[in-house]
Amino acid sequence: MLKTVIAGLAGVLLAAVAAPAAQAEWPERPITYIVPWAAGGGTDAVSRILASFLEKELGQPVNVVNRTGGSGVVGHTAIATAAADGYTIGTLTVEINMMHWQGLTDLTWESYTPLALVNADPAAIEVAADSPHADVKALLEAIKANPGKFKASGTGQGGIWHLALAGMLRDAGLDPAAVTWVPSQGAAPGLQDLVAGGVELTPVSLPEARSLIDAGKVKALAIMDAEPSALYPDVPTLKSVTGSGWTMGAWRGVGGPKGMPEDVTRKLTEAIGKIVQSAEYQDMVKSRGFGTKVALGGEFAAYMKSSNDALGEVMKATGLAKQ
Repeated sequence: MLKTVIAGLAGVLLAAVAAPAAQAEWPERPITYIVPWAAGGGTDAVSRILASFLEKELGQPVNVVNRTGGSGVVGHTAIATAAADGYTIGTLTVEINMMHWQGLTDLTWESYTPLALVNADPAAIEVAADSPHADVKALLEAIKANPGKFKASGTGQGGIWHLALAGMLRDAGLDPAAVTWVPSQGAAPGLQDLVAGGVELTPVSLPEARSLIDAGKVKALAIMDAEPSALYPDVPTLKSVTGSGWTMGAWRGVGGPKGMPEDVTRKLTEAIGKIVQSAEYQDMVKSRGFGTKVALGGEFAAYMKSSNDALGEVMKATGLAKQ
């Protein structure tokens, strides 16, 4: 009898000790946050701002790790192939909808658990301050009249800004090759080439052109978005000037490996949603010139699918797709 009682009490004590471990909620330890692009760039900046807020919200360290290489393939692969337990997440960028069309990877937007869209910076059309073209309609008419005369830059061949321009030209009924693309290492050198007179236009985002616009060296003719930019509300939308509904831009979101637990996914989505809709986060991001656009969970998935379809169509039309 005594042995039975002692054994019973021991079982109760063991259950009591084990209960907290079984009931412990995610997250119990630090989270790794992967950024597929180099430190110091726009994606890195947005990611680190978000990670700092997420750390406070979840009560655990969120360690940002830059995994660069392969035009974004290395970092995006690291996110997709991590353990699907919520302890490794990262920034997904628009390139995930370009790399597979280029034959660089089999990864697509469907390779991830979508958590939240946190940023979007639409393409804009910039010209030098002394350009004779008063608006984007006049610029398009000049391109139509002089195919091959104009040059543009702002990213590598087949990069997001190249595709933004190609899509705009195609939507206007022009050959995407009517403007010669001059590859560059990014928006900054492309804009410098614009100021120096090496190219006639750049289709980069307004935040990237901000310093030169404010310095009076560059003027923005239009933005490829449904609404004007909060950064420069006087810059008209492409549709308002030309009637074209073409929109395109770079975006950044947060995702994890496919197959993450539903409760962890829900908690992360709610936490990120709370952060990105807070005044403190919005003010910090906007003060640095980044656009804010929010879509959570399924809405983010739909956004990625739409982006993928649009980019695929343009890449096929311009001969940049390999599938």
